[in-house]
Amino acid sequence: MELGDLLRFTHCGKTVFTLADAAGMWCPVCGQKVRFALSDAPVRIRSPIRDGHHASCCFLVTSQGGTASLSDFEGTSDLHTGISSTSGVVYNYTERGVSRDVSGWQHCVSIPLVRPDRFHLLAQWDQYLDRFSDVPLWDPTWHSFDEDNHNCFSFCLQFINSVLSVEGRPPLTRETFTRTFILPRMARVSKYMTLCRHIEKEYFYVVNRQAEGQDEA
Repeated sequence: MELGDLLRFTHCGKTVFTLADAAGMWCPVCGQKVRFALSDAPVRIRSPIRDGHHASCCFLVTSQGGTASLSDFEGTSDLHTGISSTSGVVYNYTERGVSRDVSGWQHCVSIPLVRPDRFHLLAQWDQYLDRFSDVPLWDPTWHSFDEDNHNCFSFCLQFINSVLSVEGRPPLTRETFTRTFILPRMARVSKYMTLCRHIEKEYFYVVNRQAEGQDEA
């Protein structure tokens, strides 16, 4: 199952989720075709799986085969990580060394690493990536790939910490980066999976608006 965009709309006192490409919308509560005023138009909820080549300056997570789907983020597949350049080239470390991929990362979870207003960092980002990728540490003739201690995640985290060092900021541990940046995004993927699976069977997912407000509180 692939993750597509969803639509959220309100009708009959309920919040309803359905597929974004559904042909026409009808209310599963009253059975009537839904008509909206401008103020209550449906909201598109973007899929958390994106094209990594369109996500600049991001930490990317995909499956080893590059065709990530729902099950890949539930522990059923080995995951692979990389860092995207300003133009969407994905730098990633494998047994063969650092690869600069212009394709193959079309299905990713992306985590932005640079704010849009950090112009000086954006201007240097690609140079930082190139210089970091060319050091002997990532040359397999100097240092072999190790699945546990010298892998794609090590490459990404050490690059991020090298940038933080240049910016005069403290480094991140593996645990801190995972807890702060990766787990919240994966939790969003998990929630999206729950919605998609229900919608795949029932066409809609309906939430009582009062209960929804209590959950958000």
